[in-house]
Amino acid sequence: MRDPGATMPFLLLAVVVLAAANTLTHRLGPALYVPVCVTAAALLLLIARRSGLDWDALGLGRATARRGLRWGLLLAGAVLAVFLAGLAIPFTREFFDDERASALSPGELAHRALVRVPLGTVLLEEIGFRGVLWAMLERRWGAAAATAVSSLLFGLWHIQPSRGLTRANAAVGALFGTGRTGVALSVAAAVAGTALAGVLLCELRRRSGSLIPPMAVHCALNSAGYALAWAVGR
Repeated sequence: MRDPGATMPFLLLAVVVLAAANTLTHRLGPALYVPVCVTAAALLLLIARRSGLDWDALGLGRATARRGLRWGLLLAGAVLAVFLAGLAIPFTREFFDDERASALSPGELAHRALVRVPLGTVLLEEIGFRGVLWAMLERRWGAAAATAVSSLLFGLWHIQPSRGLTRANAAVGALFGTGRTGVALSVAAAVAGTALAGVLLCELRRRSGSLIPPMAVHCALNSAGYALAWAVGR
């Protein structure tokens, strides 16, 4: 493993790759979303390996894979149970009504939940934030700093996709308003919420030693969220 002091150039390069991927995925057509995410994830892993990190440090080692899979299955089931409970309560059910999901055809929904989310969103964000960035930061400054910085960056990563939230989700629009102030408040709330989610996902990664649990939770949140929002909208 390289000297931790030599991490900075690789860390900065990883941040540049993530920033470029974030820009490209929002400017290019939907057909290129998954290829861009897969390519960026591969580049991040290459950077991490060149920096001297091994697969265990990245949460992708064999030693923790079985434990990570057990955690992942249990936690994904818990996410689904919470979602179903939320659907049973009228107040929280309103937050599932999102036109971005309800406007999808059944085929588009299947592609979104089974291809775009796991092979695009989850793969890139977990490898990027809980895998590569976390490992590089942890090696240089320790686990607490790694969790704080990677989670903050994860929150900022969601500025662009959260800008249309007040228009797409009636409950969010009613809560914050649809004017400029409402949009700004909803974006701030989304950044804070995803940063907090990042802390929890980092802790899963740290405690399990594997990227599988945060990947499973992330995939369950997004894929099941799309499916339930689609069902509610219909």
